[in-house]
Amino acid sequence: MLPRNLKRWTGGAADKAPARDGLAPRHVAIIMDGNGRWAAARGLPRAEGHRRGVEALRRAVKSAHELGVEHLTLYSFSAENWSRPAEEVSDLLNLLRMFIRRDLTELHRSDVRIRVIGERDGLPPDIVKHLEEAENLTSQNSGLTLIVAFNYGGRQEIVGAVRRIAEAVRDGRLDPAAIDAAAVAAQLDTAEIPDPDLVIRTSGEQRISNFLLWQSAYSEFVFLPIHWPDFDREAFAAAIASFRARERRFGGRVAQAGE
Repeated sequence: MLPRNLKRWTGGAADKAPARDGLAPRHVAIIMDGNGRWAAARGLPRAEGHRRGVEALRRAVKSAHELGVEHLTLYSFSAENWSRPAEEVSDLLNLLRMFIRRDLTELHRSDVRIRVIGERDGLPPDIVKHLEEAENLTSQNSGLTLIVAFNYGGRQEIVGAVRRIAEAVRDGRLDPAAIDAAAVAAQLDTAEIPDPDLVIRTSGEQRISNFLLWQSAYSEFVFLPIHWPDFDREAFAAAIASFRARERRFGGRVAQAGE
C-alpha cells in the first residue's frame, strides 16, 4: 500500500489493477528537487541534503532497471544553478566527482550506458574529463541508458539546434524546405534517444524548470510531494503506476464504442 500522500498525488494508481498493456514507460525523466528543503526541515546543512540526494540517485538507477525502464534521464545540474552560492556550487561539483569515482565501475559492471547532455564549454577541465570517461567506458553497454543532464537548459539546447540548422542553410548543406520536426530533433542533445514517456518531479513543485522542453511535448507528468532524498523504489513504482493507468492520445482522441 502507498503512503497516503503518495496515493493522493498519484490517484492511488499503484493499488489498482495492472495496466492495460502491462508495460513500463520506455523513458523516464526526473527533476530531482528538494535536497535543500529536506535538509532544512531536519536542521542539517544543504550539503547533507545534496549528499543524501546522491543516495536517492543510486536508488533511482537500481529501481529503473528493476521496473523495466530502458532510458532514465536525471536533471542533475541546470544551466541556472551556477547562480547559487559559490560554496553550494562547489559542493555539487564535488559530489559529481565523487559519484563518478565511486559508482562508475559498478554502473559499467551492471551494463549501464551513460550519456551526458548539456553544455561543456566553460566547465572545469577535470569535470569534462570525468564526464567523457563515464561516456567512453560505458559506450558499448546495452542495458539501462542513464542520461545525465548536467549544465543543461532546454531553451539553450533549442537555441543551439536552431543555430546549427541556420549554419547548414547558410552553407548550402540544407534546404530550408527540408526543415521539419525531425530535422530539429536531430540537432538536439538527445538525438537518437526516445522522448520521455513520463516526467517525474519531486518536492511538490509543479513546473518543468527549463527541462527537456522540446522532448516532453507529449510526456505524462507526475508531481510527487516528497523531497528528492526520500525518493525510493516505492515512489518510483507509484509514479509508473499512475502513468500506466492513463490514456495517451498524442493530440488525438480515443475512439468510442460504435464509432
